[in-house]
Amino acid sequence: MGKSKTKNQKKARAVANHVAEETYGSVPHSFVFHRGQVGKNVAQLILDVRRTMEPYTAETLKVRKKNVLKDFVAIAGPLGVTHFMIFSKTDNTISMRLARLPKGPMLHFKVLKYCLVKDVVSSLKKHRMHEQQFTHHPLLILNNFGADGMHVKLMATMFQNMFPSINVHKVNLNNIKRCVLLNYNPTTMEIEFRHYSLKVVPVGMSRGVKKLMQEKFPNMSKFEDISELLMKGANLSESEAEQDGDHNITELPQNYSGRGNMASQQSAVRLTEIGPRMTLQLTKIQEGMGEGNVLYHSFITKTEEEIQEILNRKEAKLKEKEQRRKKQEQNIADKKDKRDELKKKSLQGIKRKHAEAEEDSEVEDPGNQDGQTAAVESDDEVEYYRQAVGEEPDEDMFPSAKRRRFSEKSHGPAKREKKQLPPRQGKDGKSPNRKGPGGQRGDKMDKKQGKGWNKPREGEKSFGKNKKPGGKPFKSKKPFDRDNKFSGKKKFDNKNKDKNFKSKGQKGKPSFKKSGSGPRQGFKQRKGKG
Repeated sequence: MGKSKTKNQKKARAVANHVAEETYGSVPHSFVFHRGQVGKNVAQLILDVRRTMEPYTAETLKVRKKNVLKDFVAIAGPLGVTHFMIFSKTDNTISMRLARLPKGPMLHFKVLKYCLVKDVVSSLKKHRMHEQQFTHHPLLILNNFGADGMHVKLMATMFQNMFPSINVHKVNLNNIKRCVLLNYNPTTMEIEFRHYSLKVVPVGMSRGVKKLMQEKFPNMSKFEDISELLMKGANLSESEAEQDGDHNITELPQNYSGRGNMASQQSAVRLTEIGPRMTLQLTKIQEGMGEGNVLYHSFITKTEEEIQEILNRKEAKLKEKEQRRKKQEQNIADKKDKRDELKKKSLQGIKRKHAEAEEDSEVEDPGNQDGQTAAVESDDEVEYYRQAVGEEPDEDMFPSAKRRRFSEKSHGPAKREKKQLPPRQGKDGKSPNRKGPGGQRGDKMDKKQGKGWNKPREGEKSFGKNKKPGGKPFKSKKPFDRDNKFSGKKKFDNKNKDKNFKSKGQKGKPSFKKSGSGPRQGFKQRKGKG
């Protein structure tokens, strides 16, 4: 039983919330703000007008200097805002603009006079204003807006749509606590804006009885009997006994809050002004959000020809703006296409550059993975062959060295530092894995010549310029003893003793000249691979 009751309460609450949301979304909402620099009093006037428009207005709306009207229009749609009240101030006047969203029209008013809430309240002997009065929207009262003229009817429609509509058959009278009065004067074309607090009191009784019906009970310490209060109304001020008449006495269709306000009983409706006050004058009506055609102007009148000329000029301006917009869009599209094309070309160039670099690396040394190390080792073999044999090697003997010389010629000369390679020997005195001229071919030449060279003396060159047929061949103590292979002394004739000798290269080719400083020194060991 308890669970079903709780379930029904939740369902009823959900339905009530849904109805409240629909009702809240269907009523008009407003923004009250200023544009430009306004003074302290105008800022307070804006706050008082917001207080009047409660609860369907933005009470704490913050406005920044950099905000423009388009910002408020953009945010008004999602929030359900339907009207703008915009205040601005110049050196001479204060103006108010009333706009209907989202497409207008906009009414321009001149604020001739205004009075703040604090000034109105301070001028009254008794004021009636509390927070409960602002929980419901005010009742709108329009007076003298039936005059001829489209601008008057448009003003009346705009003011009516600013406040929620009321169904007189279903309205709850207890929700009506205040009212807004707008009075139009056709002679001066001015509008009086007033804000009142509403109070209902019973009529047809003496002042003493009325005093007893009020919330605050009177002081009866000086009375001997209660009849004195009811019959004489002693010690009551005349201001409390307000004059009621036919103008404010009515029969209540419902029970109203307050003592004595019963249905079908006579009660008087009393109004107490709570402010603010404004005296407005309509200056012009404009289409759209202040950017359209002027529908009405109170000071300037134009002929049909002038109006047509203005319309043509505005139409031409709109066409020019549209053409400019299309041209800008085309320029943006062209720039984007050009940027994409340049980006594509750049990527193609980068790919082509990478491909060329890979091809160059393959051409320089396609079969060698060690790269530069192998090329340096082949150069060392050529150098060793020159020093050991005294002749230039054949072209097809060292193909890797030949390719390296070709690449250096094509890329320009470059100085290469000579590597100081440490001597390496195998178990049998040979350099390991030696297939160059110092290995197999050098051993064959050793067998042919037999004897090795003598050890060169200090200051003497290792090789002679002209080798005589009777010269001694290479000689070594053991066939594969490379340490002693060149230990023998070479004898030279006296004629060639003091001459500088250079190794003779191949026919038609210049002899090799070793770069470096100082005279060439003889060497004892053959260089191995580094």
